[in-house]
Amino acid sequence: MTKYPPINYSDYLQLDKVLNAQDLRSEEYNKKAHDEHLFIIIHQTYELWFKQILFEVDSVLELFGHDHFDESHMGIVISRLNRIIEIERVLVDQINILETMTPLDFLDFRDFLVPASGFQSLQFRLLENKLGLIPEKRLTYTESYYSEALREDEKKHVHEAEKAPSLFERVEAWLARTPFLKSPDFDFWGVYKDAVIKMFQDEEELIRNNSSLTEKDIENNIEQLAKSREIFDGLLDKDKYQELQDKGQFRLSYDALHGALFILLYRDEPALQQAFSFITCLQNIDELLTQWRYRHSLMALRMLGSKVGTGGSSGHKYLRAATEKHKVFHDFFNLTTYLLPRSALPQLPENFKRELNFAFTHKK
Repeated sequence: MTKYPPINYSDYLQLDKVLNAQDLRSEEYNKKAHDEHLFIIIHQTYELWFKQILFEVDSVLELFGHDHFDESHMGIVISRLNRIIEIERVLVDQINILETMTPLDFLDFRDFLVPASGFQSLQFRLLENKLGLIPEKRLTYTESYYSEALREDEKKHVHEAEKAPSLFERVEAWLARTPFLKSPDFDFWGVYKDAVIKMFQDEEELIRNNSSLTEKDIENNIEQLAKSREIFDGLLDKDKYQELQDKGQFRLSYDALHGALFILLYRDEPALQQAFSFITCLQNIDELLTQWRYRHSLMALRMLGSKVGTGGSSGHKYLRAATEKHKVFHDFFNLTTYLLPRSALPQLPENFKRELNFAFTHKK
């Protein structure tokens, strides 16, 4: 057994660097503000967590970085995405600690920070790009492209990340290769369309035969049903789907969307449970980032009111707008519109179902 030389706890963690990296600007100008220390610690901690998230995202991108994804790695991918999710929960909770600082406490040192801003976080911009935020969809920052807020040596990194395949693109390609969608015994898109048509026919029949409804009620219900049909038509017709894509309602390719919907509808089948867990992880990551942005925007409002941010942005207004604008995996949330109740799901052929159930024969 190899014997390694001993190492001290402080040396291993390089605590001399970490614990001596809190230089108060207010103290430098002989106007020491007590809460600036907390402010620095919180944001340094954020950056450490961003580094860990990037480490996990890069590992997932590497596993997906081939034409054929080895499905045996899906357990590893889900585990690492779940780690990101737990870190994001900590990011949200850290705001509670920061909010122990009052607006007056913040004003004691705010002027010393200008023009420093969280918007200048290279790691967070890299994270957004690696997840798959489209550069053209970004909100402008003080009417400039987002990378203009970064140092010259940092701009190169975010532009490289923009051009590299993102997690969204890797997932889209993986979904487009979903097996089981069409075989001699089963055509998912065909049976799904038939099930949707039957669902609406049954609903219309129920409305028209409901003796407790007035003619006006029936007319209103049929009108609402027609609107629901239009929503489904946008999914079922490829040309109409393209129109929705052009309007920004969907981003996934038509083939990838088929794969995602199949997984969501037949999630109970053993062969699809990991794929469903994977999609759920992506939704959770997006949702928690949205929560973090929202909490951040509320904190900015609480601390600054309608003042501009230290970096010159519109503060709360900008952060609140980014909450909705900067989502990546919103397609998976939109797809729930097109789910069918289990009772309306087309039955899978028995031989096909056996493939999804990992059928084994034990011989004595």
